[in-house]
Amino acid sequence: MANAIDQTRRMLSLVTYLRERPGARISDVARAFGISEAELIGDLDVLPMCGTSFRGGDLLDIDTDGERIWWHNVDDVAQPLRLAADEATALLVAARAVATLPGLREGDRQALLRATAKLEAAAGEAARGSARLSVTFEAEGSVFADVDRAIAERRRLRISYYSPGRDAVTEREVDPIRLFTVGHTYFEAWCRLSEDRRTFRLDRVAEIELLDEPADPPPVELRDLSQGLVQPSADDPEVVLEVGPAGRWVAEYYDHDHAEELPQGGLRITLRAADPLGLRRLALRLGADGRVVAPPELAASARQAAEAALAGYSEQREP
Repeated sequence: MANAIDQTRRMLSLVTYLRERPGARISDVARAFGISEAELIGDLDVLPMCGTSFRGGDLLDIDTDGERIWWHNVDDVAQPLRLAADEATALLVAARAVATLPGLREGDRQALLRATAKLEAAAGEAARGSARLSVTFEAEGSVFADVDRAIAERRRLRISYYSPGRDAVTEREVDPIRLFTVGHTYFEAWCRLSEDRRTFRLDRVAEIELLDEPADPPPVELRDLSQGLVQPSADDPEVVLEVGPAGRWVAEYYDHDHAEELPQGGLRITLRAADPLGLRRLALRLGADGRVVAPPELAASARQAAEAALAGYSEQREP
């Protein structure tokens, strides 16, 4: 399965491919690279943010009319790259940081170190300042590296994962399938605990261990994520929550269709769920920091559960 490093290699090749084939058909390019048209469109969404300057100038002017791909400024970006001192410093610091990532394949690490050495030699005096700077990655970077390595080496993972729906951490073994980013970074895997395909958000992985046991996920059809991670069925009911400032975390931990700002810092969050009553626990956790607006049956169920909890608490406090 494709991983982040494979995608980077592909996109570098894609630049050369498109430069030599103006107006190439999307279907032909996808077939040439062995990817789906949706994956190719995802690459094309990223390429216009790349170029010969970190300051935003001379970016790749690449777009598509839905059938063909057009690169409008090939000659402009074909000139040799010129780096200012601050650009060289930023690139060197970033390269050294990536080279320290745990789980990075050794061949890729060595290639990166060779490129860094060449850049240091070319940068001259600018490289000396970069040597005094360092970057360390937080836990999510380590999780990314372990998942990326597990995919490349087809190995199983053991993870401790926080599930906001149950407000609990579970231990499970998973066979990773792919990494992807839709707002947050996720990985898709076959979960041995549930015996089904599951999607895990990297920042919710509390612990991760790369196992020696080979990963063996059953054949699955990859979902098209070009329209986003949340793609509910038209039959799934809509749930609307209104939260105050203290409840804004819901938009970070729950996949949703959209979130609308409310006065005084609140949010009106709309999401879909096959089983809306399963969100009752969330409503109880919010307490005074939020309320269920729709559907009515979920609002009534949450209210009844809250009243029952309060009644039980009152009984316990009576002498």
